[in-house]
Amino acid sequence: MTYLNELLNQTLVDIEESGIRKIANLAFDMTDVVNLSLGQPDFPSPSYINAAGIQAIQDNKIGYTSNNGLKELRESASEYIQKLYGLSYNPQQEVLVTIGASEALDLAFRTILSPGTEVIIPAPSYPGYEPLIRLCEAVPVFIDTSKTGFKLTASLINEHITDKTRCIVFPYPSNPIGTVLSKEEIQEIGQLLKDKDIFIVSDEIYSELVYEDQHYSIAAYPGLKEKSIVINGLSKSHSMTGWRIGFTFAPAYITKQMHKLHSYNVVCATSISQYAAIEALKHGTHHKEVVEMKNEYNKRRDYVYQRLVDMGLEVVYPKGAFYIFPSIKKFGLSSEEFSINLLNAAKVAVTPGNAFTEYGEGYIRLSYASSMEELEKGMDRLEQFVAALSSVNI
Repeated sequence: MTYLNELLNQTLVDIEESGIRKIANLAFDMTDVVNLSLGQPDFPSPSYINAAGIQAIQDNKIGYTSNNGLKELRESASEYIQKLYGLSYNPQQEVLVTIGASEALDLAFRTILSPGTEVIIPAPSYPGYEPLIRLCEAVPVFIDTSKTGFKLTASLINEHITDKTRCIVFPYPSNPIGTVLSKEEIQEIGQLLKDKDIFIVSDEIYSELVYEDQHYSIAAYPGLKEKSIVINGLSKSHSMTGWRIGFTFAPAYITKQMHKLHSYNVVCATSISQYAAIEALKHGTHHKEVVEMKNEYNKRRDYVYQRLVDMGLEVVYPKGAFYIFPSIKKFGLSSEEFSINLLNAAKVAVTPGNAFTEYGEGYIRLSYASSMEELEKGMDRLEQFVAALSSVNI
């Protein structure tokens, strides 16, 4: 019934599929490809988490849970974020267990946005924000951060605030760059926003993957907690991507509305995953397997960064997450052309920078969430490819 196409939701029809998947999907159909395009940890979920999930199945804990998640999990999540970041949330009224951070973002935007309102987003940015905002008939307002070290600043925000500004997305540590803001930089932004009627959606999914400093949540700044929705989860920190467990931490008046959406949309997060998540939070970030993962990411980051620098590529040293974002502007190719040529000629899959808004053009994103063996192979191939391009451009 293709004649009914015109009756589909036109906003949805006009949204393009994620640019992250374009190269990845091409790579899946090829052999001997080093795939550095996806943010998929190569580690298995820690053994104690897997054991908890298996035990939940054996104990037949497979029914619905309360809409907002198991009481014990919400309490554990509340204790966890208090211990790590000094944020205090009532587990009964201010914590919601979601289907990963992705659903949490969707709930947040649909709760606070109205048609025509504006959302400030630092760019380049994760491509999942814009479609959700547009589906709310709101307007994304991108801020180019390339001249400030890919950091959102108070002055940049102030330049873009209008009477329609409803929300600011605060995505740190950032995807695709790995940028981390210092406590002082966040406090300067907090000072600007504390007296403004603007919500903050703080995407902190990579908060436990900060390598030199301690993560500081913008919701910890005095006066901002009451208008902030903190998004977090276990996918990246505990290599639990497929378990699909995320969290929202927000004031009761916001959580109450998100809870309604969540209950009508998905009813509840998967019961088995929730029991596994309880075990993950009990052990925290200090369990041997979690510590080993973070230490390995740190080593991989330093290795990939140095290899890129040695190739003569301009790149910002990432201080969080597991991505790196080198410039390929000097080769005179678009990011998509570069990425497709790299895949076809050298069998290395990376994500073109334009997947992260137009402000990512001229860059590529590499994920170092792959094994060191794969990274070594990928860097060797990339180096040969870059050398060949450089000889042509001389």
